[in-house]
Amino acid sequence: MEHRIFKMKFAELYPLYVQKAEKKGRRQEEVDEVICWLTGYDAKGLERQRETGADLETFFEEAPQLNPKMEEVRGVICGVRVENIEDPLMRKIRCLDKLIDELAKGKTMEKIQRRG
Repeated sequence: MEHRIFKMKFAELYPLYVQKAEKKGRRQEEVDEVICWLTGYDAKGLERQRETGADLETFFEEAPQLNPKMEEVRGVICGVRVENIEDPLMRKIRCLDKLIDELAKGKTMEKIQRRG
């Protein structure tokens, strides 16, 4: 079953991520750092995805290098445990949601990026 969120434009979701983080005193640059860490995009690649109107499916398909530490992202987002999501694309989307949530909740970049 194809979920509606798969066809949502990354450019529509991105400002919501930034807004969520900024409400909690974080910066757009930190949101970008989290997204780039997860997907392997650089700043130009991230901007290009927003400008081209890529949907989330395309955004993740074209991601240069998904971070292998994505498997360490655990916890509940939207009432569902991230580690129990079977659909690979939905899991990637919810991992990104969870990382932005962690950023907004004040976690350090080191913890968000599962370093050390």
